[in-house]
Amino acid sequence: MTTDSNAVSGPVTLVADIGATNARFGLIDGTGIHGSRVLRCADFPSLEAAALAYLGGVAHDARPSRGAFAIAGPVTGDAVLMTNRGWSFSTAAVRGTLGLERLAVINDFTAVALSVPRLTAADVRQVGEGAPEPGRVVGVIGPGSGLGVSGLVPGPEGWTALAAEGGHVTMAPVSDRESAVLAQLRKSFDHVSAERVLSGPGLVNLYQALCVLDHQEPEPFTPAQVSDAATANTNPHCVEAVEMFCAMLGTVAGNLALTLGARGGIYIAGGIVPKLGTLFTHSRFRKRFMEKGRMRDFLAPIPTYVITHELPAFLGLAEAADRA
Repeated sequence: MTTDSNAVSGPVTLVADIGATNARFGLIDGTGIHGSRVLRCADFPSLEAAALAYLGGVAHDARPSRGAFAIAGPVTGDAVLMTNRGWSFSTAAVRGTLGLERLAVINDFTAVALSVPRLTAADVRQVGEGAPEPGRVVGVIGPGSGLGVSGLVPGPEGWTALAAEGGHVTMAPVSDRESAVLAQLRKSFDHVSAERVLSGPGLVNLYQALCVLDHQEPEPFTPAQVSDAATANTNPHCVEAVEMFCAMLGTVAGNLALTLGARGGIYIAGGIVPKLGTLFTHSRFRKRFMEKGRMRDFLAPIPTYVITHELPAFLGLAEAADRA
């Protein structure tokens, strides 16, 4: 259950999904999620400052005793650097500053992966055909401010989520037009990763590259403007950028399914795809997902889902907090 009420019952866990743009905080107890609030990361100099600002509005009897944070970046030890935000912190120091008995810090897409077993049919939208094989590996990918990638592996003691950085794999073209776009982007980036095209900034990169290739001056569009239906009515390069984005995501998602052997399905999260709605459903995503030559028959039965739950990372953090 998710609620915006501040009323809590029993031991309380502070959860936070911290991306490059926004940090969403909430409290979890035995009844669900409470008091969720979004703070702009740019308004705070550090993670501690943002967390303290959130806790400043929490009643004394609802103060958390433990925490679980999802971070947009690799988590390999006590010292953490957020790749796309520039914040760095010590987990132990944050735990002390916030007065928590314990604090689990995991990659944001590790948290999303951990949410998958807790999702219901109402929390996802299937794209294309296929059916999951129970108890098999699951892949998770999500374009947002960056490109998150993770997996969920079954084992004797339950599911294990992978802390991966698959968003930084090299992007490969499938068509001459894509080859030209990636060649254009290599003039700006030493390494054109999947994240350079499959993210909010990536949408802008695609749009600008397409304009340059067609000898037109790009407009100063934001990612939201590139993908906005109103803009699409007047700007064909925005339309092409979104279409290319969906197709390229299909290629990378198919690569992930092959790499993991993800017979349990591929789940798409992040802030971009759910907003595309039927445009994404009818895009070339699923076609490109299966276009792997001799491996087409391997991929065809694997289902692909868009996660529509508002707070999937919070569901995963609840799982991580229970394990901490």
